[in-house]
Amino acid sequence: MRNACVFNTTRQNVVCQSCEIADGLWTRMRGLSGRQSLGENAGMLIVPCPSIHMFGMKFSLDVVFLTRENVVTDIRQNIKPLRIYFAKNNAGKAHSALEMSVGSVARCGVEIGDSLEVQHSEPEA
Repeated sequence: MRNACVFNTTRQNVVCQSCEIADGLWTRMRGLSGRQSLGENAGMLIVPCPSIHMFGMKFSLDVVFLTRENVVTDIRQNIKPLRIYFAKNNAGKAHSALEMSVGSVARCGVEIGDSLEVQHSEPEA
C-alpha cells in the first residue's frame, strides 16, 4: 500500500504524517477494519469514498471528507464502531475520506473549506 503525508495548505500544518492510500477495490473494502488501533499521526485516505461504515471496527475515528480537488467538504469527529456516515456536501461533493484517530481534527484545526495536499512518499527501490 502506498503512503503519503497530508498537509493543510490553508493552515500550513500537517494533518496526517503517515497516511496509507486505499484506492484499490480490496484496500477500500478492508479499510481499517480488523486493526486494534491507529497511531496518533497515522490515517488512511480512501479514494473514492463519499460515505463510510464502521462495521468490523474496534475503535472510533475522526473523518475528513474531501472533494476531488481535496477541499474539506465535511468533518465528523469520534464516529463510533457499528455506525454509517454519509458526507454532507458543505463545500462541494465528497469524493474521498481521510480517516484518523480521535482527536486529530481538533489537534490540527481542520475546518470545512480548507485545502489539503496529499504528498506521496517516494516508492522504495
